[in-house]
Amino acid sequence: MRYVVVGAGAVGGSVGARLYEAGHEVVLVARGAHGAALREHGLRFTTPEGTRTLRIAVAAGPEDVSLRPDDVLVLAVKTQHTAAALAQWAGRPVAGGSTAGESLPLLCAQNGVENERLALRSFRRVYGVCVILPSTFLRPGEVTASSAPYTGVLVLGRHPSGTDDTVRRIAADLEGAVFRAPVVADVPRFKYAKLLGNLAQTVEAVCGPVTPGGASAELLDRVRDEGTAVLKAAGIDFAPAAELAVLRAQSVRPRPAPDGGAALGSTWQSLARGAGSAEADYLNGEFVLLGRLHGVPTPANEAVLRLVNESAAAGRSPGATPAEDILSRLNTD
Repeated sequence: MRYVVVGAGAVGGSVGARLYEAGHEVVLVARGAHGAALREHGLRFTTPEGTRTLRIAVAAGPEDVSLRPDDVLVLAVKTQHTAAALAQWAGRPVAGGSTAGESLPLLCAQNGVENERLALRSFRRVYGVCVILPSTFLRPGEVTASSAPYTGVLVLGRHPSGTDDTVRRIAADLEGAVFRAPVVADVPRFKYAKLLGNLAQTVEAVCGPVTPGGASAELLDRVRDEGTAVLKAAGIDFAPAAELAVLRAQSVRPRPAPDGGAALGSTWQSLARGAGSAEADYLNGEFVLLGRLHGVPTPANEAVLRLVNESAAAGRSPGATPAEDILSRLNTD
């Protein structure tokens, strides 16, 4: 199988790099300064073992890739870019007469739970991936994955449920590429649990590092409590935090990388790069949506969502708003 990684940032770059190093054929799809750096200099990939430059094939978009029946599409863009990516790739011809949407497996290696729902509109074979992969992408052409003994845990399954031979083959390839890749029949259960965990990323992006016992930890407790209440009201099953913690503890132990890189949250990274947008609409925003549908107030999530979006639009640096200020406003509303 050839892996076509659409979105070669922190997650996509790490997955593509490890598969390439394990001997698999990989194409990284990236545009702009990042794509130019990858084409000109290769991917500078840093892990606890060291830094190396990988000359992986690079494409700017689907027009640069002649799709084959043995291709696997790995979607690793931020959720706000998913609809555009799906529209670009679904109708692309595959050698033999079909299209990507009709015949190729699509892995959603992304945060949130909206990507798979969007993908099923145009792809028949959609697979969810619950991503536990501490990694950073702050400069064009450079990705750091900071964990050992495994680079990360990728929990895989068909969406909305089930398993098949394809996902088991993909999991075997990932297991041979320094990942743990358990295959499950109920992958949304893990993705909703990770969605709750992602709320720490948005609090971190707005307020800076979450300090135990501090105001940022109190804010995080509030957004997570709202999220848990919303999922219960909606009747949505999700894995207990302890279940994900066991997977993480057994497999993912962040270590300082040789370049000193730290595994910061993806929303923090979006603000630090000045990306102009962030995926909070599909993190905190998912709980706001469900709360409104099921009559559960979500004021803390609404506040964090608004601040992340304001920061992204204004080019504001991460950590610019004290958690005390947010809590004060919430307590007086």
